[in-house]
Amino acid sequence: MRIAVIGSGISGLAAAWLLSRRHLVTLFEAEDRLGGHTHTHDIDLQGRTYAVDTGFIVHNPANYPLLNRLFDELGVASQPTTMSFSVRNDASGLEYNAATMDTLFCQRRNIVSPRFWGMVRDILRFYREAPAFLAMPGQGPTLGEFLAIHGYGAAFRDDHLLPMASALWSSPAEQILSFPAHYLLRFMANHQMLQVSDRPEWRVVRGGSSSYIQAMRLSWAVQERLSSPVQSVTRSAQGVTVVSRHGPESFDQIVLACHADQALALLHDAVPAEQSVLGAIRYQPNDTVLHTDVRLLPRRRKAWAAWNARVPKVSAQTCTVSYCMNLLQGLDAPEPLIVTLNGTHEVDPARILRRMQYHHPVYTHESVAAQARKPEIQGHRRTWFAGAYWGWGFHEDGMRSAVEVANALGVDWPQAATGGSVPAVGGAPHEARPRDEAMA
Repeated sequence: MRIAVIGSGISGLAAAWLLSRRHLVTLFEAEDRLGGHTHTHDIDLQGRTYAVDTGFIVHNPANYPLLNRLFDELGVASQPTTMSFSVRNDASGLEYNAATMDTLFCQRRNIVSPRFWGMVRDILRFYREAPAFLAMPGQGPTLGEFLAIHGYGAAFRDDHLLPMASALWSSPAEQILSFPAHYLLRFMANHQMLQVSDRPEWRVVRGGSSSYIQAMRLSWAVQERLSSPVQSVTRSAQGVTVVSRHGPESFDQIVLACHADQALALLHDAVPAEQSVLGAIRYQPNDTVLHTDVRLLPRRRKAWAAWNARVPKVSAQTCTVSYCMNLLQGLDAPEPLIVTLNGTHEVDPARILRRMQYHHPVYTHESVAAQARKPEIQGHRRTWFAGAYWGWGFHEDGMRSAVEVANALGVDWPQAATGGSVPAVGGAPHEARPRDEAMA
């Protein structure tokens, strides 16, 4: 069959790579590069070049079994990374790094702070109580309602859980509070985050995450159409018509591996079920910069971590996160290479090396319900939908959705029986959770 794949994030790349084993695949990408949120930049500093990631960064074998299988087949090497986590609250001046007891109390005044000790107690109580909540039936409350019902303190909410979740999903705190509590806690349980020990070892792709794209391109027979935004998609009993700058082209099947809202906009003849399901999954833009301005990290060097969340003075403003790529990727650069989301206005323009905008799904009760309705639209009218939005929004979710489509179209690449980033609701990215090692 002739199959069109639209979008070259992990879902589109994996779908094209797998489907090309049996079918004739054309991959359409609006940008002049493949990868989507897999984005590696070559940065020159003092005569050396550093491959720095700004989108997909980390993974682990336990929770990313399909992605790791892909890396194994491609011969892509990885290396261990640190997942230390810090918080800086601009309103209170609080700073801590959860890596060790010494860095946890990098502000020595917190040793005698009732509020700080209350946060620590609530973290440990959260680990104990959350699993029981997951066993309860029904849709359940939002995260904000859950925290209020169970009496968690403001310090735990504002100085720990919300900054951490904001870093995970690149979302403002008010949106995190609107997350379905079941959904967020199920993700945490699946990733061994509701415990202080026996957590998985996180890894990064050696040489930058785009290395796996290079390996894919060496081993596939895919017709690549870069800088080719698709204008419309029309289905009929005879086939699928894709219109791009190359004009109208006919295919037997189509895989829409772009974001849900983009997929809906492309469908010239979307049916009510497609409009309802895809329309319930919203996205938000996140301005992202790669820079060397250390002012975006905590003031105390001891508080610097791999993940650095910053709580703004004004609660209505977005919580920002800055990744120290020297720590995450093991870079021996002469100065910190930092990736900051939603804090561009605070970065010295002279220190900005690259600027990007990524879009991430927003999770609500409506979007989670829409995930469960995927069978209503999947595979109908020669049309398949692949994307991380069918899961928790991370690389493994995109990979899994691609494997499902490939399996349905006759390519035998079995899915892992366990593990992975799969929500328990129905259906068939920044990628993991930093560690509270000092709590162990």
